[in-house]
Amino acid sequence: MYLTKDEEKILEGEKGEVLERMFRLLTRLGDIYGADKMIPVGSVQVAGVSFKSIGDPGLEFLEDFAGKGAKVQVLTYLNPAGMDLEDWDKLGFPKEFAEKQTRIMNAFKKMGIVVTSTCTPYLAGNLPRFREHIAWSESSAVSFANSVIGARTNREGGPSALAAALCGVTPNYGLHLDENRKPSVVINVDADLKYNSNYGALGYHVGKQVKKAIPLFKGLSNANTDQLKALGAAMAASGAVALYYVEDQTPEANQQDINGLETIDVGEKNLDETYEKLNTGKEPDIVIMGCPHASLREISTLADKVEGKNLTKPVWICTSRMVKEAAQRMGFNDTIEKAGGKIVADTCCVVSPIEEMGYKTTGVNSGKAANYLPGFCKQEVIFRDIDILIQGALK
Repeated sequence: MYLTKDEEKILEGEKGEVLERMFRLLTRLGDIYGADKMIPVGSVQVAGVSFKSIGDPGLEFLEDFAGKGAKVQVLTYLNPAGMDLEDWDKLGFPKEFAEKQTRIMNAFKKMGIVVTSTCTPYLAGNLPRFREHIAWSESSAVSFANSVIGARTNREGGPSALAAALCGVTPNYGLHLDENRKPSVVINVDADLKYNSNYGALGYHVGKQVKKAIPLFKGLSNANTDQLKALGAAMAASGAVALYYVEDQTPEANQQDINGLETIDVGEKNLDETYEKLNTGKEPDIVIMGCPHASLREISTLADKVEGKNLTKPVWICTSRMVKEAAQRMGFNDTIEKAGGKIVADTCCVVSPIEEMGYKTTGVNSGKAANYLPGFCKQEVIFRDIDILIQGALK
């Protein structure tokens, strides 16, 4: 792999221990995957933020780096933390957990990382341009960036994303290259996709079928960005899809050659079977939406559905701090809180310790959350559309 003179100096330790370690990680990745060089990145999104995910070893690692003066070179955002960073006490997050989570955030902040903890950085001020090279790590954000925006990123791990942030470059391999961004399977969809949860069910089913392949969808009409977000997130969770195309809707989809590709037909029966498979509980203790983090449109929809009503069980909608502040200005927060719900910022159900907070069964409208909650949070799951979930929470 070709390295510039400055990059060689980093590798030789002339710019400090931290950069040497991080750049060595990047060169090893490049060697493994056959990269020819390093390429500059426009932004980074780092995973491995929740104390639940990284524990004491991760906390010590981050504090060590921050203490040695490590500083990021490009705009860098964080994945969701394990709690709402401002209202954790009101929401019932454990105090000891909160103390360690706060130390993690302080370490990231000291390194110059923006502590807007979100899996939808593109909704919170980190919006890459078409074909821009970036280094993002959260699977749904990677899918959205590659597919809906048309930027270019591999599915980075937390350490490799942090390394890219500190060094400002990433190895040139994988989805950074044109030849690796071609579709390999066509998905013909014949189903009524009214709700975001329907797109999540579709994504879960297709992800299981195609694994790491790049699908091109036909038959989806006028999907909005929230629905595409739900589709990509579920495919990334049930499979490892980091890029997909939708005919007539996503960048470069109609320029792809699909002649001779394998085709998979998906209909209503497949979606019904997915709902049945993902539903493992009977009655939710809590309903949590916003996985991936909710847009202002999704919060507005929830506010409309609960306005003037009284929820009989906890209802959360998770989002970024920036989107929550916009929702507060619009009065959505007041509407949802008067009904008994909460707009929860900075975290999500998957990376928060909800199992330690007394919850055993969670209602979700997210295929991604339905996939992860049983393993990550020991939850039984109710996977339904927003209307059914809210109707159940009003009884």
